[in-house]
Amino acid sequence: MPTQILMPALSPTMEEGKLAKWLVKEGEHIKSGKVIAEIETDKATMEVEAVDEGVVARILVPEGTEKVRVNTPIAILLMDGETATGAIGAPVAAPAPSPAAAAPAPHPATAPRPVPQATPAAAAPAPAPSPAAQPAPPAAAPAPGTGTGASRVAASPLARRLAKEAGIELAALNGSGPHGRIVKRDIETAARGGSPGAAAAGAAPSTAVAQSPSAPPTAPAIAPMADDKIMALYEPGSYELVPHDGMRRIIAQRLTQSKSTVPHFYLSLDVRLDELLRARERINVAAPKTGPRAFKLSVNDFIIKAMALGLQQVPAANASWSEGGMLRHRHSDVGVAVAIEGGLFTPVIRHAELKTLGEISNEMKDLAERARKRRLAPHEYQGGTTSISNLGMFGIKSFDAVINPPHATILAVGAGEKRPVVGASGQIEVATIMSCTLSCDHRVVDGALGAELLNAFKQLVEDPVRMLV
Repeated sequence: MPTQILMPALSPTMEEGKLAKWLVKEGEHIKSGKVIAEIETDKATMEVEAVDEGVVARILVPEGTEKVRVNTPIAILLMDGETATGAIGAPVAAPAPSPAAAAPAPHPATAPRPVPQATPAAAAPAPAPSPAAQPAPPAAAPAPGTGTGASRVAASPLARRLAKEAGIELAALNGSGPHGRIVKRDIETAARGGSPGAAAAGAAPSTAVAQSPSAPPTAPAIAPMADDKIMALYEPGSYELVPHDGMRRIIAQRLTQSKSTVPHFYLSLDVRLDELLRARERINVAAPKTGPRAFKLSVNDFIIKAMALGLQQVPAANASWSEGGMLRHRHSDVGVAVAIEGGLFTPVIRHAELKTLGEISNEMKDLAERARKRRLAPHEYQGGTTSISNLGMFGIKSFDAVINPPHATILAVGAGEKRPVVGASGQIEVATIMSCTLSCDHRVVDGALGAELLNAFKQLVEDPVRMLV
């Protein structure tokens, strides 16, 4: 019986991927271990090796197909001595479903919606949409008094609700929103006795208008604005709709989850870099320039090492939150944000507290280079106990970074810049200062604990010899 080659799961969390490229053809004999295809996940492009030896009888999923579910048959393999009528050049008995049909209806938070459309039936349950939920084409309002004009007038759902509560006929109003759409301020103006449609004709359309005292209180949780409502704010043809790729969707999903579920707080301090810069220069001058032990240190390499050693000095901060208990990590696995086109990776330097600065430097260079090519394996960017985000090379002085769960901290590093400071003798002198901000998960790291970690990091950076011991 022919063997099915299935879409592999390239990481524990992978549910679907893009079959980017076939490296074999129908009728080709392959051996175990041969690379047969390239699969794109949300983060990387990875090679898939054949498990068995045989002949590729049929390719079921063409290259370039997106959203192929894990364990979906993608090809048919004939073992030695097997035959399959119609396996080559004809449809197989049970062809793999198309990516759209193979996958259950995607969750609304991750489903691509390039154009407004109805929510799939299998999506999360939601109340039946009102007639106003579908985008209404711009049209002249029907004459007042028809009795059915309100259902055909372009108006926002909030405006419809407020009009109903105030007993205002929508058909009698001229909307001040995009394309004549009736919005909240039009209802408020009419309720105060103003002329219909007189509300700030030149004002920018916005739903963030202060609520009038007479309006009922809104719910504290605000749902994301639907695609059709966002698009209605802009003139047709004035924008290009670029569908989200898998990486951007995952980033949006994880960061939204982080800010929604992780109680962030922030600690900032300035670090003096002069001793570190002098040490870096001396080490680089003496470092091997060629061969397997060659390296050239960057300031970021010292930051990684200092953060790793700081977590060892303050082990209570080297932890992750879980509902079952606190995960106290023995090693400092430091993730470092690497910007790539369309998103970012956070490759992890494992056991960074045990590695030399030269080892950290070479490993980071290799990880960053492969990250930009999307050639990292999942284990190289998953996990970790903390993260570093350095925007100093872009001239950013300071910023607050979003925690990357399950980490409990992330260090945001700004640019080193010359500033006047008061020296030990009381004299004004010029020093190279770097601003750093530690974002903390308050469930794991309290204020005093976060301050202890940040000060341990500061002491190591300002006295870099301690990193070499």
